[in-house]
Amino acid sequence: MSLYPRAIVPIDHIEPCPRRIRALLNGEWVLDTSSARYVWEWQHYPHYYIPLADVREDLLVDEHDVQQFSGGAARQYGLQVGDSYRPGSVRVHTEKSVEGLANMVRFEWDALDTWFEEDEEVYVHPRDPYTRIDALRSTRRVRVEIAGQVLAESQSPVLVFETGVPTRYYLNRAEVDLGRLIPTETATVCPYKGRTSNYWSVRVGDTTHQDVAWAYDFPSQLIQPIAGMVAFFDEKTDIFVNGEKMPRPNTRWAE
Repeated sequence: MSLYPRAIVPIDHIEPCPRRIRALLNGEWVLDTSSARYVWEWQHYPHYYIPLADVREDLLVDEHDVQQFSGGAARQYGLQVGDSYRPGSVRVHTEKSVEGLANMVRFEWDALDTWFEEDEEVYVHPRDPYTRIDALRSTRRVRVEIAGQVLAESQSPVLVFETGVPTRYYLNRAEVDLGRLIPTETATVCPYKGRTSNYWSVRVGDTTHQDVAWAYDFPSQLIQPIAGMVAFFDEKTDIFVNGEKMPRPNTRWAE
């Protein structure tokens, strides 16, 4: 039985991916291609489809199951590398697929241990080429508070502008009242920023505000200026920019 859902999803559009895409399972390279395609199965980000010729076919286990997806008919495979087996994690599109997908292979993202674009690891899902992220140094005055308690003040923040995400204000650690921050075990990964190195909660009076701040000590090359700096959720704190209180955005991080 497959560990992965076999939902039929609409294909929005397909584009060539000019980047070298590779992926590992159990220490073995499963795929290596410079001819991948971006396939938008939903609007927020694409999935990689890999030419069959650039896949280790000896690692595929035929499950003798052809199913119809929105992109056309595809044959289901498992993936076996040493003692690691991923049933139902691969589908190979047949000639009866939509234009551009015949003989292309779709892997479930979590079936592979590690994905790379060129030589940089990619987390969670492929990066959308239409999503932009910029880390810009600024001289805007930024103050962060919770329940009237000042947590940080800076006149040299780095502002991160990411498509679809509220502006994030990253502050130097010397400008943050670290004595009010309580380290937690939380860790997150982002396709565009990388893996967090720290998360902190804040206790004010009898109330603990969980995971309100974070840092990336080793962010991706896209946003190196934020390395080692601390950011606070706009959704969970009061942020003032040049003396003006910013509205708290209503996002999935608001709770």
